[in-house]
Amino acid sequence: MSDAVTRAAALLKEHRDSIDRLDAILVFTLAERFKHTQSVGRLKAEHDLPPSDPAREEQQIERLTNLATEANLDPEFAKKFLNFIIQEVIQHHKQHQT
Repeated sequence: MSDAVTRAAALLKEHRDSIDRLDAILVFTLAERFKHTQSVGRLKAEHDLPPSDPAREEQQIERLTNLATEANLDPEFAKKFLNFIIQEVIQHHKQHQT
């Protein structure tokens, strides 16, 4: 292998190692987030509150869109990702209400 190919392979490994660490952080962060949303779901069920809170959801979407912009992340991607999470949380909350 040439020096350039060897160096490229080493850089690729470094990037992939970083990606793997970041993926682990994402998974553990999502797990922690869902622990809290499960607690919120139980609290809502105990107090007969609706499983969704559109005003809160809209605030969060706006907040995360701004954060995405600051982080140089596509805000539309951030919205899609957050909407996916919100829908999952609402489903969990509905399960607590049954």
